Amino acid sequence: MEVADGARPRVLVVGAGLAGLGAAQRLSSSRAFPHLRLLESTGRAGGRVCSQRFGSEVVEMGAHWIHGPSKENPVFQLASDYGLLDEEAMSEENQQIEVGGHPLLPAVFYSSAGRVLSPELVEGVRNLFSTLLDQTREFLHVPQVSVPSVGEYLRKEIAQQVKEWTDDDETKWLKLAVLNTYFKLECCVSGTHSMDHVALGPFGEYAMLPGLDCTFPGGYGGLPDCMLTSLPKESVLFHKPVTVVRWGGSYREESQEGRTFPVQVECEDGERFLADHVIITVPLGFLKEHHETFIDPPLPPRKADAIRQLGFGTNNKIFLEFEQPFWPPDCQLIEVVWEDESPLVEAGTDLQASWFRKLIVFLVLQPPERYGHVLCGFIAGKESEYMETLSDAAVLTALTDVIRRLTGNPHLAPPKKVMRSQWHSAPYTRGSYSYVAVGSSGDDIDALAQPLPEDAADPRPQQVLFAGEATHRTFYSTTHGALLSGWREADRLLSLYDTSESHQHKPRL
Repeated sequence: MEVADGARPRVLVVGAGLAGLGAAQRLSSSRAFPHLRLLESTGRAGGRVCSQRFGSEVVEMGAHWIHGPSKENPVFQLASDYGLLDEEAMSEENQQIEVGGHPLLPAVFYSSAGRVLSPELVEGVRNLFSTLLDQTREFLHVPQVSVPSVGEYLRKEIAQQVKEWTDDDETKWLKLAVLNTYFKLECCVSGTHSMDHVALGPFGEYAMLPGLDCTFPGGYGGLPDCMLTSLPKESVLFHKPVTVVRWGGSYREESQEGRTFPVQVECEDGERFLADHVIITVPLGFLKEHHETFIDPPLPPRKADAIRQLGFGTNNKIFLEFEQPFWPPDCQLIEVVWEDESPLVEAGTDLQASWFRKLIVFLVLQPPERYGHVLCGFIAGKESEYMETLSDAAVLTALTDVIRRLTGNPHLAPPKKVMRSQWHSAPYTRGSYSYVAVGSSGDDIDALAQPLPEDAADPRPQQVLFAGEATHRTFYSTTHGALLSGWREADRLLSLYDTSESHQHKPRL
């Protein structure tokens, strides 16, 4: 028997990042959900995928690469279907390369003493750090770990290694300084202030897919834009920040006698939406700050604890455009080594005096014929958050001083343009992405993903569902984790209502 449209379930999706778009796209491809609304707090779709103009070219303020672009990666598959990638990225050869993380690019190491470090010395240290980092992933199912964090494990192992080094003192210090650069680089990868905050036991649960990391020639933002155009136009509402999600209630719609809904979503502008189900896809950083007032009745203790215990850090980018490059023509990566630093020595905490020391890697945007001479620097942690409070002019001055020091050229022309991301200040994001912090585990990720009400026997199940990168146990912090989590929650609802069609819907392109 055909169900009247008015009686069909109403679904609200909060947040138009990849998780929210993925869920909405999956649901809109089913006839069971004609009443679908997607509420986005800002004026654009994409969330932490954010392509912006820098001069005449598009740069990525948020997500940069497709990590592991291969058949198992839904972001790669969707981008391929939309024709957003170049032929090289889609080649079988690229999809089969196992890089175990970021590929190695032609790099130059500049030191704070104004010299270029020998590639041989750097390569030996990089291999050591890589080996030790691989070891940290072997504690996954160990009942008891000797130290709580990845950082402490690495330092303990390095301290043992140093005892066996036969180099002269100057070389030892230089090797330790290079190791410190890799610690900071790993903070950017993990989105944390310090590797001392990242839990050792669960670290190996994060999964990497095969494929050589690739970028979008026309900007990552092309993906959410394409997903958005596949949705019914009237279903997406921008500039609709949600202030509270009320669930477990009985809310009667004024215009339709007799129909009540368990969920009411209130927006900042006072508008209210009634629904049978709401899929919340807001970032963990936002939930950390607002979960006590954002969801009513309050979250069960287990879920609230998971929000508090999981990590969510800041990783920002600073783009610098130069009239002329100071780096060699074949260089694609500039790494910075502060010769007076070591992972075995406590770092200073004066952010004002030393925030720029956390900026230890610059990507040379390729190809230069298209971008000109543009560097993209990565900076994580408290230093990154402090950087957000400074003016563009202050950032430009500080980085001009740093680059003059690195090159040993006090007269080097300053960059002609600067632009940076400010993810910690973004009110609906409050950081970049999640990690499994000391005191938390993958079980917290699963707890965060658990729908409400928790009692499966409840007559009105799955009123509040949760998606987003922080809810994917093995792909947290990634765009493919976000997309998969949105599909997961859409499939929960499809399995409740959609008996006529396969639950594995291919989204409408």
